[in-house]
Amino acid sequence: MALAKSKVTSQGQVSVPAAVRKKLGIVPGSTIEWEEEGDRVVVRRAGKYTFEDIRRTLFPDGPPRRASLEDMKKAIEGYIMEQHARGRY
Repeated sequence: MALAKSKVTSQGQVSVPAAVRKKLGIVPGSTIEWEEEGDRVVVRRAGKYTFEDIRRTLFPDGPPRRASLEDMKKAIEGYIMEQHARGRY
């Protein structure tokens, strides 16, 4: 059952029906993406940030250095000690 229908203009433009805009939270300036899933094409609101945007924000100087298992164990132990020290030194 279709939620709504649209016509395509001679320039290939489509109006997004109000019911679909409301359901997807589409507002002026929103980006939608078209994805192929088997024999269907799915239209969805695109995320605001890409994986690359997030990666660059978290790691502006490139990927973090690899830590050894021993380094990770020491870091976890230190974190737990700090969280549960309760004033003991």
